[in-house]
Amino acid sequence: MSTIRRQSIISSIVIYIGFAIGLLNIYLFTKKGVFLDSQYGLYNAFIAIATLMMAFASMGMPTYFYKFFPYYKAHTEPKKNDQATIALTMGIVGFMFIIIAGVIFKNIVVKKYDTNAPELVTYYEWIFPLGFGLLIFTLLEAYAWQIHRSVFTNFLKEVGWRLFTTIIIVLFLFGIIDFSLFIKLFSFSYPFIAIILLAYLVYTRQINFTFKRSKVTQRFSKSILKLCGYVYAGLVIFNISIVFDSLVISSVLDDALTQLAIYSVAQNIASMIQAPQRGIIAASIAHLSQAWKDKNLGLIQRIYQRSSINQLLFAAGFLSLIILSFLDAVHTFNLKDTYIKAFYVIILLGLTKMVDMGTGVNSQIIATSIYWRFEMISGIVLLSVMLPLSYFLTKEFGIVGTGVAQLISISIYNIIRIVFLYRKFKLFPFSMQSLYTVLLAGVCFAVCYFSFQNIHSWAGMFVRSIAFIILYGAGAIYMNLSPDIKPVLETIRKRLGLQKS
Repeated sequence: MSTIRRQSIISSIVIYIGFAIGLLNIYLFTKKGVFLDSQYGLYNAFIAIATLMMAFASMGMPTYFYKFFPYYKAHTEPKKNDQATIALTMGIVGFMFIIIAGVIFKNIVVKKYDTNAPELVTYYEWIFPLGFGLLIFTLLEAYAWQIHRSVFTNFLKEVGWRLFTTIIIVLFLFGIIDFSLFIKLFSFSYPFIAIILLAYLVYTRQINFTFKRSKVTQRFSKSILKLCGYVYAGLVIFNISIVFDSLVISSVLDDALTQLAIYSVAQNIASMIQAPQRGIIAASIAHLSQAWKDKNLGLIQRIYQRSSINQLLFAAGFLSLIILSFLDAVHTFNLKDTYIKAFYVIILLGLTKMVDMGTGVNSQIIATSIYWRFEMISGIVLLSVMLPLSYFLTKEFGIVGTGVAQLISISIYNIIRIVFLYRKFKLFPFSMQSLYTVLLAGVCFAVCYFSFQNIHSWAGMFVRSIAFIILYGAGAIYMNLSPDIKPVLETIRKRLGLQKS
């Protein structure tokens, strides 16, 4: 557990450095007199569609790494390990089908988006390099997680990618490039970090390519095909559910890209809550794969429950801080008044992230178990609830309706997974500490909101935030809500020289 804790903490720090850069980017995108709302909406539409391309083209290869890497590592010499070759080849083939489909169905896309989001049609072809770069990076990232290089991949994805975006935003800001060149350069942001990751793995000799089938591939070929088939369908379904909100906003609302820009602000701010989740998943997935191989249910339960309480503790606290400061931040940082409309969407999406994080690494536990087929089944349930709900609620209530649909769908999705894992393995993520965490966050929020509601601007944000952090942090330590709190505090004391090592 100490390895997972250390990698999770380091990854979370790296991710938050990336989020700080991301906040700077959001500020520049939404500041008065810089980008049009429709231009920021187009930027986010590019990311949503590229994510969908990655999901369709990946062919289930990330889960192929998660499930079978321990077997390749145990039974194959590094130079004869063909897993990376198979995964990248399948991914490239999958993306070729994406390109063919993109050409065939271009007229349908034009017809659907030409009225509400014409800029998306103008730059249609430039989405493909972005999607391909995201695909290659995702496959290499899945491999790097297995060799415990999650910190470096998180640095590239969260810091490197955002820095690339910051640079081209600054170029646009000073008039060195126009928006047309900006969006074209942005389409190479994911290929840029994918090339760096590949170069790193090759240079450090941590990845090998061979076109000769290994013994593991020959032995498990049928199992690999079954796994990838089922998981691929589940992955596609899940990624559709992730980006469908952006797609439905772009297609059914008037002034679609402006509405998407407002929604994307809420989405990006809410996503900051997920930093520990990304770090914990990256650090724990290799351990889960090995634990299933060793039939160590005790370790899996510990990872499950600790991932749940640690993420819930963080999510509840961070969401409270966001809600306490958002409205003052819009006025203080001179953002467009349009983005005040994102407030209620932030609350809904923040609660969605809190639900997803509070249920722990259930997805990764299922994906690495013998019941990986359930990935597709639960994904179908998610999609069958989310698609119609998002469409009708968005048409009826706009972007607030989209947020409500997300919260309902993700809650149902995670409840199904909790019940499944409990019935099959008696694995359960919650304890009384989970309830105490939610109650503590609620009490601390109420105290800080009502005590300082008449203080605004920088002073209001500072006082409310500091007061909440002190109250919430002290409460969490006093109640010992997580078994990782004391080890982390002891490590900090040692590093600061406050106690003998």
